[in-house]
Amino acid sequence: MDIKHEDHGRGGLFVTGEGDQRAELTYSPAGLQQDAWVFDHTYVPESLRGQGIAEKLLDYAVDFARQKGKKVVPACSYVRAQFERHPDKYADLATEEAKPFGRV
Repeated sequence: MDIKHEDHGRGGLFVTGEGDQRAELTYSPAGLQQDAWVFDHTYVPESLRGQGIAEKLLDYAVDFARQKGKKVVPACSYVRAQFERHPDKYADLATEEAKPFGRV
């Protein structure tokens, strides 16, 4: 499976496939916390579900975050569930500490 990272400046996504066969995991900066990203949405088309694609996207995104020295706020329900089910895989980068813009 070919997974690509798309940097959109203030956030981005990890994506595989094209058109109506495109699956993705999106992220954005965690407010003022410069060392964290919010994983905020995971989408896999119905025709591709049940093949482990979301997990592969998450694993790729987590590896990428580790390489960049980022923590992860698991805001997406899928990501949150995976972080809770597999703390051994994700405990080193999970954080709930996202400071909103304008607050110190």
